[in-house]
Amino acid sequence: MTKPKFNYDEMSDTLYVSFEPGMKATGIELNDHILLRINKKERKVIGLTFLEYSLLAQKTDVGPRSFPLTGLSELSDDLREIVLDILLSPPVSDILSLSAFTPSLVETIPITLLQPLPVSAA
Repeated sequence: MTKPKFNYDEMSDTLYVSFEPGMKATGIELNDHILLRINKKERKVIGLTFLEYSLLAQKTDVGPRSFPLTGLSELSDDLREIVLDILLSPPVSDILSLSAFTPSLVETIPITLLQPLPVSAA
């Protein structure tokens, strides 16, 4: 896998991260702002797309902004397992940090935050 390529489109406020440029991929909508592109058969990441990137990267008064991964609940068990493996492994884990919000003892909501990126990337 090559070094990730970052391409920011200021007009649409979209950051594209490519790990395997030109490879065919399946898009997985993690939430309204984050699209994960994967090769399901090989269980590897092809790229990430961050819509409204400036919102995702914006800090709050109490720290980094986190976002729920609402799209995971819509995946089959097998696909969810593949996606979580990819999200928890480099190079994706170098860009997205996963955690969980537990509003009750029986409910766990996966969340993510964007890691600081090199100044030249964004």
